[in-house]
Amino acid sequence: MTSYDAMTERPVEGAGEERGGREEGSGYVVNVDIPDQPAAVAVFAANRNLLFAAAYDILGSVADAEDVVQDTWLRWEKVDHAKIEHPRAYLMRIAVHRAVEHLRKVRRLREDYIGPWLPEPLWTEEDAAERLERRGGLALGLLVVLETLSPLERAAFVLREAFAYEYDEIAGILDRTPAAIRQLVHRARGHVHARRPRFNADQQDAQVAAERFVDAAVGGSMSGLLDVLAPEVTLWNDGGGRARAALRPVLGASKVARLLAAVGPRFAGYEVRWARPGGSPTALVIDGGRPLVVVTIDTDPSGRVRDIYGMANPDKLAHLAN
Repeated sequence: MTSYDAMTERPVEGAGEERGGREEGSGYVVNVDIPDQPAAVAVFAANRNLLFAAAYDILGSVADAEDVVQDTWLRWEKVDHAKIEHPRAYLMRIAVHRAVEHLRKVRRLREDYIGPWLPEPLWTEEDAAERLERRGGLALGLLVVLETLSPLERAAFVLREAFAYEYDEIAGILDRTPAAIRQLVHRARGHVHARRPRFNADQQDAQVAAERFVDAAVGGSMSGLLDVLAPEVTLWNDGGGRARAALRPVLGASKVARLLAAVGPRFAGYEVRWARPGGSPTALVIDGGRPLVVVTIDTDPSGRVRDIYGMANPDKLAHLAN
């Protein structure tokens, strides 16, 4: 199995320049067809990747986030731009409202989803030096936990934690009082921390553990898997009814190891590319440019694999082709 440290999409530029938190957006370039309106185009182009990043963190879907950005542009091109004192705040307000509205709709659809629903993976194409300077998006494991929040809690949490917006700014975006926003963020933080305790894994140690894990799985090694898996490890597989995958999370090292030792060898001989969107080691398995599966690995303080997120739904991998 050939390994590369590569990414499959272009980096974004300019997102988050006026804001703390995430510095350059999601790392995914959004293309919007824009008429010849120089001033409006320039303002929107300077902010569109920030808008995509916020929409993606709220929705967990590339296609849905792109739709939000497109809707935001359609709204933006119709307003009197001379009357907009703070264009970035105005655009963000539109995008976040659209994302929250859409999340309310798709939540009902996701209730009928076959198996676990996982966010779509994001990739950027950048060298090691650029990646060190980029903070990236929210970790995929955190996005999974955010699925359990209400749409308003999720939006408030994302704006505060990922983009470092002040409470009064979030209040203006979500049409709530600053006190109400503080409550939303407080509840969201408590919910998130209860399900995903804070722990910043050493990136090098995490990558080593992830590569050991993938090698053991592809090699069908039970002993190798048990050596790298934490006792309480959980495996999530998203096939969406379009690819073979476990319909429920698999819990515990022995069960996860048995499953992966049986399934892993099927991917022997395919190309593997590594990336770290959101700080978690992530492997993209491809066959001649066609993505087969994306696996994101989180480790615990001891350096063992704690959470595994496997994306096999081809509909959610289509944007990574070629």
